Amino acid sequence: MRRGVLVSVLTLSLAAPLAACGNDHQEPSQGKDHIGLLLPENKSTRYEKFDHRIISRRIAALCLPCTVDYGNAESSVDAQRSQFDALVKKGVKVIILDPVDAQAAKAWVDSAARQGVQVIAYDRLAEGNVAAYVSYDNDKIGRLQGEAILAALGPRAASADVVMFNGSPDDPNAPAFKKGAHAALDGKVHKIVYEKDVPEWSEATAKKEMADVINSRGPRGFDAVYSANDGMAGGIAEALKSAGVKNVPLGGQDAELPALQRLLDGTQAFTVYKEVRPEAETAAELAFRLLRGQSISTLTSTTAANHSKSGIPAKLFKATVVTKGNLKDTVVRDGVVRSDLLCTPALAAQCASAGVG
Repeated sequence: MRRGVLVSVLTLSLAAPLAACGNDHQEPSQGKDHIGLLLPENKSTRYEKFDHRIISRRIAALCLPCTVDYGNAESSVDAQRSQFDALVKKGVKVIILDPVDAQAAKAWVDSAARQGVQVIAYDRLAEGNVAAYVSYDNDKIGRLQGEAILAALGPRAASADVVMFNGSPDDPNAPAFKKGAHAALDGKVHKIVYEKDVPEWSEATAKKEMADVINSRGPRGFDAVYSANDGMAGGIAEALKSAGVKNVPLGGQDAELPALQRLLDGTQAFTVYKEVRPEAETAAELAFRLLRGQSISTLTSTTAANHSKSGIPAKLFKATVVTKGNLKDTVVRDGVVRSDLLCTPALAAQCASAGVG
């Protein structure tokens, strides 16, 4: 008899929390010390390797009881919406959002804002009533890329024909990169002979399109290739190598390890280094302050605007062009890449000439 009573009591004690979890009135309290972090994809190595880790660690340092509720959408808008909705339903009041599709996120962001949820647009400016924005000056990054193409071409620039592979149409940063690159290149090169916006920043698509350009124009039908990021540059480099095309400057962005190795072997002329740490740590500090109802004015030195809101408190960081010549004093110095991983046996001589290793 006692055992039956004991089992009944245990059953009730376990059932009570489960019942509370299913009660909508209880959910807001669950999110009191929770911060949402939603990243868009895992094709780029930076999100899992850097952004997720740095943001989580910084929040942990700022707020011992805080928990980061993390989700990666793996390039799916529907998956990200489900993750976002789950956070709002749970009662999370601050969400750091790097949107898969900035326009698609507008309805979720606006709905959440009406429920008192503050959304920090991270790296990409989401549409809707966002509370703050942390990223880089993307127009200036595009200009840096265009200027780096000109520098790589040198005296050939004025007569050069350039191929351009721009970022994904659903990424709000992509038009800014493209605009900045055109501002640097237009009127300084002979002609942009081919230009393509690449959905999902697909390396495979960029490779195929580059192969098509080589087939249609011939291996001497262009003098430089602009790639909006390093992932696509990898596919482009493969297409150029397969066709035996050499000495054509190729540029990218993100300072990914394969791209840095291409700088060393000469198959990529430059990349753009955006320090993830200050961007990620600022996002974490903004989230903590918003969670605690504190001012964010000292963290946001400028403002930004999307298509539905102006005057968004923002922090925009500067970026740096990396070439073989300054690789040692940028990404290696800052610990972005370990020299033992960068300098494979096949690249030993190139690393030695670059002072790395």
